[in-house]
Amino acid sequence: MTTPSMRLVGVVAAAAVFCAVLCAEASVHEYAGERFAGVGNGFVLHGGSEGVYASATAESFIRFEKVAFRRTPESAAAAEKDGNRTVTVTAVIFEAGDRDAVGGSDDVGGGDRALCCTPDMARLGGCTEGALVYTAPPGGSGWPKVLAASFLPGRLAAAFPDETVAVARTGMYNLYFVHCDASLAAAGLVAAEGKTIWKNSRGYLPGRMAPLKPFYGCMSLAFAALAASWFVQYARFWREVSPLQNYATAVITLGMVEVTTWYFDLAEFGESGVRPAGTTFWAATSGAVRGTASRVLVLLVAMGYGVLRPALGGASAKVAGLGAAFLASSEALEVSENVGIVSDHSPARMTRLFFILPAAILNTVFIYWIFSSLSRTLAKLKARRMTAKLEMYRKFANSLIIAVSLSLGWTTFEVHFKSTDEHNERWRVAWVIPAVWQLISFSLLCAICLLWSPSHNSMRFAYSGDESEEGAEDDDDDVEDTRPLMRPGPLSYVDNWACYVTQDAKVILRTDSGLYTKSIDGDKRV
Repeated sequence: MTTPSMRLVGVVAAAAVFCAVLCAEASVHEYAGERFAGVGNGFVLHGGSEGVYASATAESFIRFEKVAFRRTPESAAAAEKDGNRTVTVTAVIFEAGDRDAVGGSDDVGGGDRALCCTPDMARLGGCTEGALVYTAPPGGSGWPKVLAASFLPGRLAAAFPDETVAVARTGMYNLYFVHCDASLAAAGLVAAEGKTIWKNSRGYLPGRMAPLKPFYGCMSLAFAALAASWFVQYARFWREVSPLQNYATAVITLGMVEVTTWYFDLAEFGESGVRPAGTTFWAATSGAVRGTASRVLVLLVAMGYGVLRPALGGASAKVAGLGAAFLASSEALEVSENVGIVSDHSPARMTRLFFILPAAILNTVFIYWIFSSLSRTLAKLKARRMTAKLEMYRKFANSLIIAVSLSLGWTTFEVHFKSTDEHNERWRVAWVIPAVWQLISFSLLCAICLLWSPSHNSMRFAYSGDESEEGAEDDDDDVEDTRPLMRPGPLSYVDNWACYVTQDAKVILRTDSGLYTKSIDGDKRV
């Protein structure tokens, strides 16, 4: 792999990303056939959740555009048999902190929380039987906002007016559509259509995603700086480049493509309000490929590839199999969490668990294999007294231990953060979680690049057929070696012997059959 070829890959990837941006088709909170689900004594359809930044100098709003619900002729006929009643669908918008204002307690019916007004609650006053229960918080803020659309007798559609709800307070806002009519309870009887447009004072980007745009911009610059430094060294010492350094070059390129694509995705989304599905897919895919390649790179380093062994041998199929399995699971997880997602609402926990468990298990296999291989590599280097390589691997081991320790600690924090924030009230700091994962991965890559940077003596740390370390110039670290000092041939037997090391890096062996020296120039008999 050469520098021009890597540049060609980068150009092709950038072109693909640019085309994806131009060809993207998506919408903001579009409703296309979604159905209601039973919740308590009501029926609910989630219309969207976003962190909204309000500002006195810029407009923030939630706009309804052609939002309507359609019912089947059978459900309309059932309503007519029931007295030809008018059926109402209610849209309620509320801030997460005011969630208790929606619904009420049915004290007479057992104290359960009810979305729809029951006969017992109606007799006590305060709500109309069969209607959504909500209470305006003290202070006269006008929230929650409630809009209504009705199925008139014989009509199959109920349409909301095209209305814009202004948001004057920063918060996590939720939109739910609710109806309380049993004639529409059966699955598939009512379907939603239309869309709502949510706008922040900073643009159309949802509030929880907004800080990620400048973050990925900074990461793009950081990867560009790393790539520039690496490629300069690569170009200067291309004759000394090892296969492991070629692999590191590919990982750097993939990382640069990933963060740049995420930046384009969020920038387009925030500018137009339309999330580019093509760019999101390529960003998710490049993230999965980069994550897999990074883990394989760390595993290859830990196994001593290119340093203690010229090839993986029988282990190559296992490494390829584990990498392919992790790529598939990581791709499924990234796509499910990002492609088509325009809401700050967290995905369903069971759905997320279904995708995250395989990736977590395979990641654990990677970590175990990396540390077990690294332990064996360190033991071999110590046994062979390859002190320069041993020192390099010890630095790598320290970097790896720090990265894994940070990962375990951050995983614990992430689980705690998400389990204690069921309603996404800490949405303004949620962006830190994916950001830290990126920083940990980037830091470990920088450590590998620092230790294995192309240089004039790169091949000093590379594998050689006779495991020789004598090619280092002006370095006394590698004079110790447990391999035989003499090549077979001149000695027919060795009875008594003595060995000396001189200051000019010569090894002198005195035996019964003669005196031998070993230096950089070769073997000489004195």
